[in-house]
Amino acid sequence: MTSRFFEIHPKDPQPRLIRQVAEIMRAGGIVVYPTDSCYALGCHIGDKAAMERISRIRQTDKHHHFTLVCRDLSEIARYARVNNQQYRTLKAFTPGPYTFILDATKETPRRLQNPKRSTIGIRVPDHVVPLLLLAELGEPIMSSTLLLPGEDLPMTDAREIQDRLLHAVDAVVDGGNCGLEPTSVIDLAGPAPVIARRGKGDVSTFE
Repeated sequence: MTSRFFEIHPKDPQPRLIRQVAEIMRAGGIVVYPTDSCYALGCHIGDKAAMERISRIRQTDKHHHFTLVCRDLSEIARYARVNNQQYRTLKAFTPGPYTFILDATKETPRRLQNPKRSTIGIRVPDHVVPLLLLAELGEPIMSSTLLLPGEDLPMTDAREIQDRLLHAVDAVVDGGNCGLEPTSVIDLAGPAPVIARRGKGDVSTFE
């Protein structure tokens, strides 16, 4: 297997290419795609085999937390329980470079949930390529930052990603240089918001 390479315009994506990438994901493929923080590995939400392949690429253990990448607040509400205060926070900070930890609903596959807390990390990216991909799929993307074993920073150059992961992923979407900083992670599942990771995005509101 050799991965396919798609050059998709980061401001005006080609719908035909978006459809082709979505088909690869629906068929069980792993796709490297751009976001508003850094490149990510993504697969179909219900695909356990693809999720295990991502874990092998990153060499993470079974406790690694995947993120559900959603297109809007209504999709978030299907997979996470959201009260009024949490909803206001999500509305203020999405789309954007934030991952929010929330209590999972029964719709969320158990393997995606934190086994001790039954929570899920959810985000809405502020980037047109994944948003159009999500609209085409009609459901969230199961996602993980493209950070390879032994490396401190995510990869930023799509051609280099293609060279490194040529036989490990099914498609690489070149959406330009995304940056190096992963999302800030805000835990909203407790009584008060907690900054779980400082990354891209202003977190002063939660301090």
